[in-house]
Amino acid sequence: MNSEKEKTTALVPLVGAGGEQSNEGYSNNSIPDCIKEINEEDEISVEEMEKLYREALRKNDPAYLHTVSLGELYETVYHSRPPVIDGLLCAGAYILAGAPKIGKSFLVAQIAYHVSTGQKLWEYDVRQGTVLYLALEDDYQRLQERMFRMFGVSEVSTLYFATNAKQLGNGLDEQLELFVREHEHTKLIIVDTLQKVREVGGDSYSYANDYEIISKLKKFADNHGICVLIVHHTRKQPAGDNFEMISGTTGLLGCADGALLYAVHIN
Repeated sequence: MNSEKEKTTALVPLVGAGGEQSNEGYSNNSIPDCIKEINEEDEISVEEMEKLYREALRKNDPAYLHTVSLGELYETVYHSRPPVIDGLLCAGAYILAGAPKIGKSFLVAQIAYHVSTGQKLWEYDVRQGTVLYLALEDDYQRLQERMFRMFGVSEVSTLYFATNAKQLGNGLDEQLELFVREHEHTKLIIVDTLQKVREVGGDSYSYANDYEIISKLKKFADNHGICVLIVHHTRKQPAGDNFEMISGTTGLLGCADGALLYAVHIN
């Protein structure tokens, strides 16, 4: 009896796969691998946090200049921005200038209609998208008559008009941002005319003022990958260079991505 009892109560040693006795539960001198891995991860996290902290301090330095290396530039993937109208208008800020009462509003209305419908404009292919036409020198009745004369009663749900808007730096920026958020497929915004959206007191026509107003519209266009077409006037006096006929200083053309001169030649 005693021998049988001893057999059933005897401690059974833990044996590993190789038949050797396991050290589990007996060794206090070694750190398990899992704990080592956790500690290593903690050390990496601390190093990363210190790196981020140093980078934040560097960027908060008033003398900080953001740069990218050539390698970083090549590695960055940018979304392509196909032209709105092939060979004519791309994403960016463009000026369409012409003499008063020459038909600029009819021209931009035609551009707006063709982009909103995707129909070919003359020999140029068009990529269809939503269009906002700020007809700030018109009212809705005149717009209705003009569009009916040009295109009949065909309804286009992607062409929008506004005859009143705020000025740049005084609410127009936010109005355009909201429109683009609400109409994600916007391709073209027409501003007719530049003078109507100038900031209060911004009629001094200095180079800096002209450059700044186009710069704001260009930044908006670039941020959203759309085209902003700005209707403007030409000078009455002739000039040696056709583009020097654009009213105002060279700051307008200096900041714009391009310009179109609209003229009517009578033989």
